[in-house]
Amino acid sequence: MASTTDSTPSGRTPTRSGPLARVRQHLDRPLATYQLVLGSISLLVGLGLIAVLSASSVLSYYLYDGNSFAIVQRQAVFAVVGVVGAWLVTRVPIPVLRRLVLPALVVSVLLMMALFIPGVGITINGNRNWLPIGFGQSVQPSEFAKLALILWIADLYARRQHLMHRPRYILMPMILVGFAVAGLVVLQDDLGTALVVFCIILGMLWVAGLPVRYLGVLLAGLGVVCLYFVATAPYRVARMLNFLNPLSDPDRDGYQSIQAMMGFARGGIAGVGLGKSRQKWGSLPEAHTDFILAVIGEELGLLGTLVVLGLFLTLVVAGVRIALRTRQPFVRYAAAGITIWFASQTLINIGMVLGLLPVIGIPLPFLSYGGSSLIVTLVAAGLLLSFATTEPGAAAALRAGRARRRRRAAARRR
Repeated sequence: MASTTDSTPSGRTPTRSGPLARVRQHLDRPLATYQLVLGSISLLVGLGLIAVLSASSVLSYYLYDGNSFAIVQRQAVFAVVGVVGAWLVTRVPIPVLRRLVLPALVVSVLLMMALFIPGVGITINGNRNWLPIGFGQSVQPSEFAKLALILWIADLYARRQHLMHRPRYILMPMILVGFAVAGLVVLQDDLGTALVVFCIILGMLWVAGLPVRYLGVLLAGLGVVCLYFVATAPYRVARMLNFLNPLSDPDRDGYQSIQAMMGFARGGIAGVGLGKSRQKWGSLPEAHTDFILAVIGEELGLLGTLVVLGLFLTLVVAGVRIALRTRQPFVRYAAAGITIWFASQTLINIGMVLGLLPVIGIPLPFLSYGGSSLIVTLVAAGLLLSFATTEPGAAAALRAGRARRRRRAAARRR
């Protein structure tokens, strides 16, 4: 009987063709992950500036003496600062970065502690999480603490790589430091950011290989803690009850959720058109910050919203690829932590805007207005770009590409 084979008569394996094969070939290139991160971040930041311009134009007109561009101009400055920061961290060697991790965490914690000094911390919307830095500007130390905590945990686990099969080396002292940072955030009455910090802690414990039974105990404990803080604050109880039925109080606690849903409903499939949102005319509070996705959904419709979700999904996939393909333990843990941060904060914000989660106030990464959030997330994206070059062959391919561009530039000058 003749045997069948996939080989050609010459003995060579035939090359598969088709769209999926071409996509697989592109993803197998050394710089594929680098380009996925760069492309998705660039599109998200660009779309974010456009969305902030549209969502804030009316409010900006009233607040800044007829200047509809004042808010987006500030956001553009934050974006430039963030891009410069992202570029700078791509130039820092990873060993140097690891030496800076502990000082960065200590400074972040000290800045958060300074918020509780009378006359120093600024309270906005019930959250005491803003620190003035002069010239009418303020920063949110908890945003910087998220990145510092991720890098510190990654450095800790990388140094203990040979001990990661023992749960106590995974838990201690990571759990103490992580919960201390989360506790400082909770004391600021910022449960949204605290929830993201908890997600980062649990996510990195899972990445480190902590057994499921330990994770279950921690998750149950965090659930009890969250219920306690909700139950001890009447306005949080009202938000929770209203989340179950927003129409029970449509003029107060349910107002924001209802207006966001109205924006999505009015946008339909294709949207009403860029700049034509009605909700931004005062109907939807925080339209250019926490609820910017509702304005995008109204103006660009379901299609535009899916594009945003696709860009976030691309970024998350790229982060997972870095964590799986790198050979450096620190890079693996850091890339996983940053990806967990981006994914959890995005899911919480989207769930809040869609009415799937209670309104807790948290920005959508890269899109919502806010200097601290945008600058820190761009710096974290710069770290992902740096980490992407640790994949096999990526650094060499990047150097070769730069050399080709220099030769072309030199040829044009001649």
